[in-house]
Amino acid sequence: MSHTAVGAPGTPRRYLHSLWLLSARDLKVRYATSMLGYVWSVLDPLVMSLIYWFVFTQVFHRDVGEEPYIVFLISALLPWVWFNSSVSDFTRAFKKDARLVRSTAIPRTIWVNRIVLSKGIEYLFSLPVLVLFIVISLLMETNPDNVVQVGWGILWMPVAMLLQTILLVGLGLLIAPLCVMYVDLERTTALILRAMFYATPIIYNVTDLPGIAQTLGAFNPLAGIFMLYRMAFFPDQWNLFTLVISIVMSLAILALGMWAFRRLERPVLKEL
Repeated sequence: MSHTAVGAPGTPRRYLHSLWLLSARDLKVRYATSMLGYVWSVLDPLVMSLIYWFVFTQVFHRDVGEEPYIVFLISALLPWVWFNSSVSDFTRAFKKDARLVRSTAIPRTIWVNRIVLSKGIEYLFSLPVLVLFIVISLLMETNPDNVVQVGWGILWMPVAMLLQTILLVGLGLLIAPLCVMYVDLERTTALILRAMFYATPIIYNVTDLPGIAQTLGAFNPLAGIFMLYRMAFFPDQWNLFTLVISIVMSLAILALGMWAFRRLERPVLKEL
């Protein structure tokens, strides 16, 4: 049995090739076993967006966010789906393929990174939903002040994706081994994710929060990341403090995850 550590030697080409094969397998399994296949990548966030749009604009007549609210909502909801589905899968990353995890000679970080990559690809697949509502808002909006303006801020989107990838890899390296060692953490993670949805600026801005809650909200690493996603359409979202906090926290979580993974890899293999 091989006990390759996180930093064990190996060719980058082999690692990347294996990472791509495992990620492609995940996508094939997800879509091949479903009648609608790829449509689910679009349909799921589409339905979620319409529900939240209806509740907050037609029922509660919300006073948070920006116009057009549906674009404001979807621009953060889509990366949230990437985050939520990745973290959920981290809790089963090793247990799902225990035999392969024990026997492979490649670094076992690949079982975390493959989830981040496959869910990231699904995020890209879901972007037509955002494009659709941008087009609809352009065609239907009568108030020129509320028309979506796609500007230079779209250049921040790759930066947002990179930051989210760093954050997810760090969380995965931390959550995946801990969930093997402590079984109850799987359900605990699910509960935290439910609460985190409302603690993350998806249906509102960080600046919509009152008093001290606004400062605390900025310390959510997703706050600065989602701000960058929205910069393409809402340039007034810019907040340097929130962005710096997100960068620092994402890098810190990555460092913590790498350290924890090195410490826990051998105990995890024994547990599996």
